[in-house]
Amino acid sequence: MPTDFIVHDKADTVGVAVVEDIQPNKRLTGWVMETDETITITALDAVPLGHKIALGDIRNGDTVLKYGYDVGRAVADIPKGRHVHVHNLKTKRW
Repeated sequence: MPTDFIVHDKADTVGVAVVEDIQPNKRLTGWVMETDETITITALDAVPLGHKIALGDIRNGDTVLKYGYDVGRAVADIPKGRHVHVHNLKTKRW
């Protein structure tokens, strides 16, 4: 089964799309690099190549982890399978 998204660290709350054409309701396969395991989720939104997808429910105000690092704060509730980007994630720097 092809890999649709990758997750670097088992603590990550988002995965990164590594294929084009992720559309809503598509069943996705992800590879967790740290543990060499695969996980599956269903996309709820279109997710562009290189963008993030929520691996589980993320609550408004939660820290979002990508590659094992804090990449910002959720500014809205983000259900599992949703696109994570500037509309629902902001940096903590400003």
